[in-house]
Amino acid sequence: MLSLQLIRSDPDRVREGLQRKFADTALLDAVIRLDAEHREVLVELEQLRARRNAASKEIGATKDPEERQRKIAATKEISTRLEELETKASAVEPALQEILLQLPNIPDDDVPVGEGEGANRVIEEEGEKRDFGFIPKAHWDLAPRIGIDVPRGAKMSGSRFYLLAGEIARLQRALITWMLDVHTRDFGFTEIYPPAMLKGESMVASGHLPKFQDNLYRDAEEDYYWVPSAEAPLANLYRDEIIPAGALPRRLTAYTPCFRREKMSAGRDVRGIKRGHQFDKVEMFVYCEPQQSDDELTKLVEQARELMRRLEIPHRVKELGTGDLDFKATKAFDIEAWAPGCDEWLEVSTCSNVRDFQARRAAIRYRPDGDSRPQFPHMLNASGLGLPRTLISVVENYQNEDGMIAVPKVLLPYMASTTSIGPVEL
Repeated sequence: MLSLQLIRSDPDRVREGLQRKFADTALLDAVIRLDAEHREVLVELEQLRARRNAASKEIGATKDPEERQRKIAATKEISTRLEELETKASAVEPALQEILLQLPNIPDDDVPVGEGEGANRVIEEEGEKRDFGFIPKAHWDLAPRIGIDVPRGAKMSGSRFYLLAGEIARLQRALITWMLDVHTRDFGFTEIYPPAMLKGESMVASGHLPKFQDNLYRDAEEDYYWVPSAEAPLANLYRDEIIPAGALPRRLTAYTPCFRREKMSAGRDVRGIKRGHQFDKVEMFVYCEPQQSDDELTKLVEQARELMRRLEIPHRVKELGTGDLDFKATKAFDIEAWAPGCDEWLEVSTCSNVRDFQARRAAIRYRPDGDSRPQFPHMLNASGLGLPRTLISVVENYQNEDGMIAVPKVLLPYMASTTSIGPVEL
């Protein structure tokens, strides 16, 4: 969440940041009002407690019975007012916290300003688009031949579900294992196998609640939430802890199935498997000291791009404008893979710096050195990479005219001697 001290000391900066993100500044007004009210109550409470303590000493030193009774009566009035103020304070503080949890992070000063996707800008494109010598097919046209079964997925679970059969299922598994191996062996990340269900308080800490309540799947009986990505559990790894001096940065990677209602994308990407309620993703996550986070964001972007390079798939980097930034992010970049059959760029990774936004919500701190006061670390996340769009880009870029799909060289060691993917019968 945003620092309450920042809101107090520089409300104009926060207001301007919210306006650039096209967020509701009425929430900021409510925070300022409640905070002022809360502080007034605390000041009066402190004064009354001091008066009560002083009065108690006077009562103990008073010998005259009548005077003693008058002072006792006055002390009761103070105690009654104290009870009223303590009740008020106990109501104002959670109300203030509830509104703070709804305020988004504010963007960095150099993020391009614009609503929606309008301010997003492509900053680099890499790789040559393949000359097929034939018209490449979209993955939904290739799907029935190679084992991508949308009709049966829909029969089982409804729209935006599918299943993979045969070697295409192995190819997806190969992509996941290969990506984890690259992150751990080449980039020095530590692999985590996290839970796929989290308590509500964990989703609040990661910034997914209350903002994205309608887009999350929840088990109402036991109050568990299915993870929308591994970002959520990784952001809770050190919740309510102090990370010791010298331990940062910590770079983590995890694979999870991911679950999202996709209410906010109704009507979009309805063909094929670009957008589903269940999908797989490998995540990269970083805890670091504040002065390191800009460099760590650059590294995350480069690491996501390196996966595209090794797959030999053309890709581009897009800087996100303020209107397209995630609720938690101050700055972010999309990595988009070229899909020649769809004839479009598909987002396979968003690399985001959230600075200390999640750390404050999760009460995560670190010590800069052994004796120093704990501070909030910065936290960053990136897809490394997201499926099924990475799978789509592989299928469409590696297709042959006969509908067979060649296996990328880097994935051959994971494919049990399979070099191409063809028809599968169910």
